[in-house]
Amino acid sequence: MPPVCLDDVRAAAQRIAGAVERTPFLRSRTLSRLTGAQVWLKFENLQFTASFKERGALNKLLSLGDLERRRGVIAMSAGNHAQGVAYHAARLGLRAVIVMPRGTPNSKIQGTQVHGAEVVLEGDTLADASAHAHELAAREGLTFIHPYDDAWVIAGQGTVALEMLEQHPELDALLVPVGGGGLIAGMATAAKALRPALRVFGVESKLWCAMHQRLNGRRVEVGGDTIAEGLAVRDVGELPLAIARERVDEVLLVEEETIERAIVDLIEIEKTVAEGAGAAGFAALLEHADRFAGQRVGIPICGGNIDSRVLSAVLMRGLVRDGRLVRLRVTMPDVSGSLARVAAMIGDAGGNIVEVQHQRVFGTASVRTPEVEFVIETRGREHTLAVIAHLEAAHARVTPLDRGGAAGAL
Repeated sequence: MPPVCLDDVRAAAQRIAGAVERTPFLRSRTLSRLTGAQVWLKFENLQFTASFKERGALNKLLSLGDLERRRGVIAMSAGNHAQGVAYHAARLGLRAVIVMPRGTPNSKIQGTQVHGAEVVLEGDTLADASAHAHELAAREGLTFIHPYDDAWVIAGQGTVALEMLEQHPELDALLVPVGGGGLIAGMATAAKALRPALRVFGVESKLWCAMHQRLNGRRVEVGGDTIAEGLAVRDVGELPLAIARERVDEVLLVEEETIERAIVDLIEIEKTVAEGAGAAGFAALLEHADRFAGQRVGIPICGGNIDSRVLSAVLMRGLVRDGRLVRLRVTMPDVSGSLARVAAMIGDAGGNIVEVQHQRVFGTASVRTPEVEFVIETRGREHTLAVIAHLEAAHARVTPLDRGGAAGAL
């Protein structure tokens, strides 16, 4: 039996009570209607450091003896675990050292330093940073706080499911994002003990699916750019893997585009910001909706730390994907006032011009028929078709363009 049980999770809940948020767990009527399931969202992005990672970090810190506390702690992380350890170590008056790869974004470095941690930049990868962290731990007598392969951390993460089932014990399924495996190991431990019939599903990106591969006896082959940085772990922990073998029903895989769509839906519908990993559970429901039709599904929005520039790009790509932001190439006679007339017709049809590029030299069929590319905001594909029809009725030639600028269908 894996060395984490329901009593450990309950003890963790008592230990961390009052120091972490008991986050809201609410039913989304709109997302339920959208997916055909009864969708319940656990807003872990509302923790002080905007991630569930605080729970496991604090539980581990509170387990330390007096000598370990005096010496301090060290962790390897480029994200949420770093901030969770840093924040609660500062609260408890402990020295905290966080080792991050040299390429870590400045926002994450500053987000960790602001809590009083000593940040050490070392190595080009998380593996390099981890090796250096262990060296420092041995040299300076620091206690290493593993982000997921630790029984105390796993028990702390399990309090997410404990709270969910205390509020709504009738859930049929949980959809839990998987990075290193600490969250799903803890949540599955609590869920299966309280409700053995409840199904627990892990969720991974198709590019980073180490848990799925390990559970199916395959060699781990992961990599590639992902919007879900928190899922981009080269391999899962051995303890979370052992727990998953016994207590997780299945691991579902999702496309990158679906994760982007989930981020957009959560911010537009629920008015809540989720990072890629934080939205992955809902992405699984979007991509595998038929499997959960009519069921009561609990989903932790496990983090909200997304770079503002990335969020901006995701939202704009969402508008393109939904047909609410389109590029149109309009060919018109080279006569005075033609550009103004086309712009006026777009406005008359209800389109909002975001960007204009007037092309007289490149790509035109004739010097007498210049092309103008418009980026237009519309209400959707049907409205876009209506705008095009309005232009064509005035004898303009209109060509929709894809993201790369080539002619394409809407």
